[in-house]
Amino acid sequence: MEKLSAKRVSDSKTEHVQIIMPEQINGYDRLFGGKLVEWIDIVAAVVARRHSNRNVTTVSIDNLQFKEAAYVNNLIVLRGCVTYVGNTSMEIKVETFVENLLGERKLINIAYLVMVALDENENPVAVPKLILETEEEQAEWNAGARRSELRKQRRKEQY
Repeated sequence: MEKLSAKRVSDSKTEHVQIIMPEQINGYDRLFGGKLVEWIDIVAAVVARRHSNRNVTTVSIDNLQFKEAAYVNNLIVLRGCVTYVGNTSMEIKVETFVENLLGERKLINIAYLVMVALDENENPVAVPKLILETEEEQAEWNAGARRSELRKQRRKEQY
């Protein structure tokens, strides 16, 4: 079994910028929520792949709340980072902002996704540990550990 080198949060941080186009708008002239979920999932996958150096799959998405609307021609900025790692899983935080022409950003969504690294046979495989360098990263780790325990409890209750 290979020895995995721990990685910093900054090693896999990702930012994606998207201009909202007319075909991405719902019947209320706002960004279609499903399109935003797609972009969030892609950003989380990029972060998880960079952290694990593996293909990944989405296991769960926690807490999607749309706090502001976004419209045609707005910029959407998605920022993702690893917040917590288990043995084969990684929790990824994706923050979504709407940005106006002056560069001012408003937070419109925060999502936490759990991604699992996969080997060549699509079986879960170990991921690198996470090096925490700031108080914010430590706070995210602690919150991620609590969310991980809650997810485990929910799985036990469901099955």
